[in-house]
Amino acid sequence: MFEELQKTYQGKKVFLTGHTGFKGSWMLAIFKLLGAEVRGYALAPEVEPALFDLLNGNSLCESVIGDIRDEDNLTKELLDFQPDYLFHLAAQPIVRESYNIPIETYDVNVIGTGKVLEAVRKLEKRSIVVLVTTDKVYENKEIEYGYKEEDHLGGYDPYSASKACAEILSSSYRRSFFNPSEFEKHQKSISTARSGNVIGGGDWTKDRIVPDIAKALENNETVIVRNPNAVRPWQHVLEPLSGYLVLGSKMDSDPIEYADSFNFGPIMEDNLPVEELVKLALDCWGEGNYEINQDANAVHEANLLQLSIDKAYEKLGWKPVMTSSEAIARTVEWYKNYKDDALGMTTQQIKHYFNLS
Repeated sequence: MFEELQKTYQGKKVFLTGHTGFKGSWMLAIFKLLGAEVRGYALAPEVEPALFDLLNGNSLCESVIGDIRDEDNLTKELLDFQPDYLFHLAAQPIVRESYNIPIETYDVNVIGTGKVLEAVRKLEKRSIVVLVTTDKVYENKEIEYGYKEEDHLGGYDPYSASKACAEILSSSYRRSFFNPSEFEKHQKSISTARSGNVIGGGDWTKDRIVPDIAKALENNETVIVRNPNAVRPWQHVLEPLSGYLVLGSKMDSDPIEYADSFNFGPIMEDNLPVEELVKLALDCWGEGNYEINQDANAVHEANLLQLSIDKAYEKLGWKPVMTSSEAIARTVEWYKNYKDDALGMTTQQIKHYFNLS
């Protein structure tokens, strides 16, 4: 896989929004190995410590600190860079936080995406655009069913609904301004990538179970589990990122056929409840304990969510490499060893994932 991706991205210009975040920082490290030239555009890191800083992110890209809602600045940076590829990862990504700042969540996730696409409209060159949303864009009925790309979009909480709105907005722009049937005219290929419940080293985001585990274990504290029976499609961060890159590569080779939406996740049989994930993480760490603390007044979070990844496998040739237990082991390995050399640990795990020497 790596060799094919290198053929696509080596020496090419990539505009990456959200580059200072958890997934964005891992993406920077991958692009460094692929030999791409990256301009990142995002707010300054909002957590401490920040993976972007630990990786010395400024050495991995040309970093622009800015808000995607600042249309003038965003457009200026995009047009000045003239990218071959754009990966849009910038977002307000936390379900529980979306209850506290619902309007800001919609503003960032929907209007922000619209402003990215408006900037792309002004770009007068061929460009491949991958817009990252989430597995939570579907109208989740919490049944034993893997949601497919053509299923109904929805969302209970403001975050999920905002991402479903971003999907609708993206579909409208694709049809109205970047219609695949008129590619030769506008030279833009637009797709959306749906994945979620990503784990991996370097995530310290509030209200996510793996960062909560890592913080507790580093401080010799008890891990607090608030939703033990919730089943999620857990996947290591390198899984969806590889999917986004494969999708971008396929779009480059056939910008009409692959201008579409794709799910990226684990096989459904590998989904785990939160409590099982916590137990596996503690086993990998070698010590620690947890306590279940369910708040009867807590905001709603889905108890069951599963994705079908058949389309990604059949059309892109993409499938997950790690099992959930392997993803957890790799994540714990990172947190136990990052203080010596975070970039080295991250690069080592990327090379292992892609079977590089």
